[in-house]
Amino acid sequence: LTLVDTLLVLPSIMTPLEILDQTPWFADVSAELAEALASKMVLREVEAGHIFTHEGMPVTNLLIIEEGTLVRSKAESSEVAKSISANASAMDVNFSSPEAFEKSIVVDAIQGAGRVTGLLHILVEVDTLAFATVWAKTPAKVWQIASEDIREIFETNAKFALEMMNVLAMSMRVGSKSLRGLIKNVSGSSGAADGEEGAKPTIKVLCYDSTSWTIDSFKPAVKAFNESSDSAFKIKMDFTADRLSERSATYAAGYDAICLFVNDNADAECLRILSLLSVKMIVMRCAGFDRVDIHAAKAYGFTVARVPAYSPYAVAEHAIALLMSVNRRIHTANVRTKMANFTLDTGLLGMDIHGKTAGVMGTGKIGQILCRILNGFGANLLAYDVFESDEVKELGGVYVSKEEIFEKSDVIFLMMPLLPQTKHTINMDVLGKLKRGVLIVNTARGGLVDTKALISGLQTGAIGGAGIDVFENEADYFFQDWSAKNITDPELTALLGNNKVVLTAHQAFFTKEAIDKIVGTTLDNLCEWKAGKKGTEHPNTCIVPSK
Repeated sequence: LTLVDTLLVLPSIMTPLEILDQTPWFADVSAELAEALASKMVLREVEAGHIFTHEGMPVTNLLIIEEGTLVRSKAESSEVAKSISANASAMDVNFSSPEAFEKSIVVDAIQGAGRVTGLLHILVEVDTLAFATVWAKTPAKVWQIASEDIREIFETNAKFALEMMNVLAMSMRVGSKSLRGLIKNVSGSSGAADGEEGAKPTIKVLCYDSTSWTIDSFKPAVKAFNESSDSAFKIKMDFTADRLSERSATYAAGYDAICLFVNDNADAECLRILSLLSVKMIVMRCAGFDRVDIHAAKAYGFTVARVPAYSPYAVAEHAIALLMSVNRRIHTANVRTKMANFTLDTGLLGMDIHGKTAGVMGTGKIGQILCRILNGFGANLLAYDVFESDEVKELGGVYVSKEEIFEKSDVIFLMMPLLPQTKHTINMDVLGKLKRGVLIVNTARGGLVDTKALISGLQTGAIGGAGIDVFENEADYFFQDWSAKNITDPELTALLGNNKVVLTAHQAFFTKEAIDKIVGTTLDNLCEWKAGKKGTEHPNTCIVPSK
């Protein structure tokens, strides 16, 4: 955007009284108050990109839109606001660079005749600092009233002040109705309980997407934490089965922090709502955070912490379990024997892993443990990763290109993070490059595999079988009971009906040791935050510091 600072005073289609009548704040005030306000109004026409108010600077004008759209946006961090001297003029600060807008998050857009911004800032206190930058998205006609003029009107006339108090009270009453039911059982204070001298302060946490294991694991751990004499505060943790969404974000009213899992949707709009509810901390009870809008989280000042590792052994061992089930047809054999069918035929025929070539794509901690296990089988190891592991090399692993992995591997393990460059590593174009009949094992992220390509490969024989713990569109199904409902996803239905596929519902991590680590690290993350390690200073932060 090219920002234009020139203001032009132009004729208006509407009179000041007519535009005041369009506003929700002043439509019902007395004629005397309306006339007093109208006498101070000045019309401005600006080009797209003009900035009216800078984040972190004093709010100097009430703005009332006649035409056009204004946008409120926050910088990715408070560094810009902190860099402005208290004596600097807003016009001396350069907010016009493209980088400034790329590193900002849109809070909301304001459009339509009579929409107002800046009033509450002006009424709260003198020289209150702007929460966000207000700028014109389109050419706009905007009426301005200087903050000192508004204060003079209300400070010199008690009747006008009482009218404004009535307007504000009615607005608060309407807004509070949507929260009353949510906060009636939630204490309004996170400090010590009333009447308990010396009682420990309390952090209130709401866990979203809470299934039985979440509740059964966290409840006793929180109880033990609260009973510990070493803890300087208590944790009050509540649970909801709902996943985080724009609708369920309001459940967090009255809470200090929320606890999320892999399929909770913490997008920019959810984070905006949570910010308005004064939630400050997001603790992920998982390693992945791809469904958290980190850009928006940084702009709204959230601390976001994760569990960087729980049990890499759990995931690596589950990958081997999937391999052996697919290879030796354990799932098919189990069904047969339960039906008293004890015959053997080629439908149960597998292969030795000893002497076969295993391609491991992704040799981080989990991939390294997997290579160690495969080495015990006597498999030949091929590896692919941007960062080569000395441990894998010591096991006899050879780092090669993706193409060589595809060409030579009897089994391919996907152990990579889901990034733009790794999305759909297995795709239609790859099918013709694979060693025919290869087994595919994926315990990392569903998006690493194009499901349509996987199904096609299974049908043509290019892929001999698949052991998968993750699915590209799993968010709508996994961690929920669909046994009595109709699954509408045709790709998931195709996988469930294919006897060459063993599918588990994102349970590779699910061991006692891993759950203990998840619970312990989550509580530790809350302790670090309470101790003052916030934002990028948190040891398990998901937010990358600004360069």
